[in-house]
Amino acid sequence: MRKFFPALFMLALLSGGLRAATPVHAAPKARAQILRARLSNGLRVVIIRDPLAQVVTTVLNYRVGADEAPAGFPGMAHAQEHMMFRGSPGLSMAQLAEIAQAMGGDYDADTQNNVTQYFFTTPAQDLDVALHVESIRMRGVLDTPALWEKERGAIEQEVSRDHSNPFYKFYIQALTRMFRGTPYAHNALGSRHSFNLTTVAMLRKFHAAWYAPNNAILIITGDVHPHMALAQVKKDFSGISAKKLPQRPTIKLRPVHSAMIQVPSDLPYGIEALALRLPGTASPDFAAAQVLGDVLNSQRGALYGLTAHGQALGTGFFSNHQLPRASVGMVYGVFPKGAPGQPLLHLIRQVLRQYARKGVPADLVAAAKRDELAQAEFHANSIAGLAFLWSDALAVEGRHSPQDNIRAIQKVTVSQVNAVARKYLNLHHAITGILTPTATGKPSTNAQFGGLESFAPKNVKLVTLPPWAARALNRLQIPAWNLQPVTSTLPNGLQLIVVPEKISPTVSVYGQIRSNPQLEEPAGQEGEDSVLNQLFSWGTTSLNRLAYQKALDDIGASESAGESFSLQVLRSHFARGLELLADNELHPALPAPAFQIVQRQTAGEVMGELHSPGFLAQLALNHGLFPAHDPEQRHATPATVMHLTLPVITRYFRKVFRPDLTTLVIIGDISPAQARAAVEKDFGAWKAAGPHPLTDWPPVPANPVATTHVPDPSRVQVSVTMAETLGLNRYNPAYYSLQLGNQVLSGGLFASRLYRDLRENTGLVYYVNSSFQVGRSRAIYSIHYGCDPDKVSQAQAIVVRDLRQMQTAPVTAAELRQAKAQILRDLPLAQASVGAIANGLLSRSLLHLPLNEPEIAARIYFQLSARQVQQAFRKWVRPLGFVEVTQGPAPK
Repeated sequence: MRKFFPALFMLALLSGGLRAATPVHAAPKARAQILRARLSNGLRVVIIRDPLAQVVTTVLNYRVGADEAPAGFPGMAHAQEHMMFRGSPGLSMAQLAEIAQAMGGDYDADTQNNVTQYFFTTPAQDLDVALHVESIRMRGVLDTPALWEKERGAIEQEVSRDHSNPFYKFYIQALTRMFRGTPYAHNALGSRHSFNLTTVAMLRKFHAAWYAPNNAILIITGDVHPHMALAQVKKDFSGISAKKLPQRPTIKLRPVHSAMIQVPSDLPYGIEALALRLPGTASPDFAAAQVLGDVLNSQRGALYGLTAHGQALGTGFFSNHQLPRASVGMVYGVFPKGAPGQPLLHLIRQVLRQYARKGVPADLVAAAKRDELAQAEFHANSIAGLAFLWSDALAVEGRHSPQDNIRAIQKVTVSQVNAVARKYLNLHHAITGILTPTATGKPSTNAQFGGLESFAPKNVKLVTLPPWAARALNRLQIPAWNLQPVTSTLPNGLQLIVVPEKISPTVSVYGQIRSNPQLEEPAGQEGEDSVLNQLFSWGTTSLNRLAYQKALDDIGASESAGESFSLQVLRSHFARGLELLADNELHPALPAPAFQIVQRQTAGEVMGELHSPGFLAQLALNHGLFPAHDPEQRHATPATVMHLTLPVITRYFRKVFRPDLTTLVIIGDISPAQARAAVEKDFGAWKAAGPHPLTDWPPVPANPVATTHVPDPSRVQVSVTMAETLGLNRYNPAYYSLQLGNQVLSGGLFASRLYRDLRENTGLVYYVNSSFQVGRSRAIYSIHYGCDPDKVSQAQAIVVRDLRQMQTAPVTAAELRQAKAQILRDLPLAQASVGAIANGLLSRSLLHLPLNEPEIAARIYFQLSARQVQQAFRKWVRPLGFVEVTQGPAPK
């Protein structure tokens, strides 16, 4: 249950804006209303009603991807995906951007090897608009030379971003060796070279060949009436003709030969990875391979045992590139910077050999199957997650429904898993990667905010929406607030929030203890919090590590403990699940042998982190933003970690973990009375001792201007962060004016000023984001983007220019209306998943805001004027007051 190495899981994205691969689980059979249809032109439609919130997700899956790209142009499908956002006949890019911004929600696409997916998550009232947009884009795309010239710059920045990820570098080399001579040898990202050779004629030909109703599957999930939704689909898509599809490529796999790939890395730790070719989605071995993967990931398994016994900083398994003929499995181990990687690699190989020769434990197979069955029920708890589950099952894997996967998993036997282990855990056909942390240059600081160029401001053009969109989107209205949480406080001070929700037979628990380690850890004891949180996976005073995990496995529950804790469990096992969560949260074992292991691991992690470019960049940002002795400047060192003792950790636990600083949210198929009774039973005896620890940051003055460059030889793209402190807190009325203005700047993707100026008009960046992080006592405004070294000063100048414009002139009426429309439509979208509902309630509770603050905020946003936005930016934002930190090649 280690919560380390988030950067490692960048591999789940692996390029090209690709969405993380969805685990193979089934959709719930009960409660869902499913309507299937096939139009006369061949378009397949599946509509699943999920009334969790007044939200709908549409995913239009075209069964074409990198596999169907012309030889030498593996990024063709990805390029066409990008160009679909540049406009179609009858719908300009500006109109499309305005529509997407006004609808709010999630609006994007991804390209994989055998599918390209376009998706909207939006208020249910706007389903007709989303469908009409997709029907227009299916009919045609502009693909003009001028538009491609602009988009090529943005897509090349995306290539640079992913080629700055060391794990991605290993992955693409592994694919080339594992699938040489087949389309599987490439993922969908593409390359600068191929994009420079790509012409608009090639793009048009690709769209004309593959973008057809008989090559598409449309999935709709959410609070919709299935038959009414189908009628709308027929209205928009029935007039599009089917096409004769080109022949798909033949995949002939060759044997995999072992290879060793060395990759320099800017991560603060080293990684050993073994890439194995596993059965594809069409293989009869696929279900057993999925169970094998769960066994490899089990915290009772031998692979995790390497972490538990201090032989690795972390270990695990995940699969990706799941295609009909083959999948890729990754077994990895993490070792401290400066340590040799070969010993860990040897241990990982031993684990895999043992499983291949002697088989896997039968009880872990049973636990994996129970977990798959339990997780199946949780997919109804996210409207978008349910849509992608069905999309991947039908469009990527070729199933009739996600239920096919769970039926197959239910039939898997231990002998089948062992047979798959013998066949596929063959180390003679593994491709090994060693990602070794490399030294970085010393950060260089310049007191001047330099490199600004002059750009004449461009007038914001008014966009006239098509009548079918204007009718739906031009009206502003405050959405209904339908969430009715039931709140109470236990005698010990614990805040309980219960949201009954019968969307699935599950219960989810989310808890948070208000804490601040940099204020609560005594000087010289930095690292206490990190060590403590990693000790929670070692069981409780009544159940050791393995017994505790087995108790969770027996009920198919997912649990995590610490200052932030959670539980996902079937309704029938809620009582036992909450009992286990409380036992871990209140009575962790904190065994002495485990403390010694975790202490050494943490010291090794910290040692690597102190010299990593990412940490040095954050350190430079903190040094620029905060005074010299501000608590934000504190961080652990190997010396402070090794100075800790188990009694010190125990005292820290007793001081920080207290019920009167804890909020618990329970959401699911349970009544408030049942939830309260269970919480009183398991958490009621928890007592607080002593005064409240200090958890609120002290206010800070405005920061001085500074620039710092952190060299990072593993990156080809520069990562830029611009940040400044603001003199307000979350309770200042200007908060809402600033947030509304930020929607104009970057909240609407292609319709926002920064995206328009940095991506659409110039192609300088692939992404740009600006955000206000406003807490109980301090606030930071930050802007992030990535671009080539020679484009940093140009992009920076545009950012400053756009901020000045926010101060010198009111935003236009159209921009203000669009920003309000997006924020107001985002209100129901914040209830589109159980996790989103719970986390929103938790954050508001910890900030001492009303639980219905989104409803209050909607009324404030509705009334705000352009002049109020301008005044807020003029008062609080300093366009030339940023601390700028760049990481990567030196900006030019």
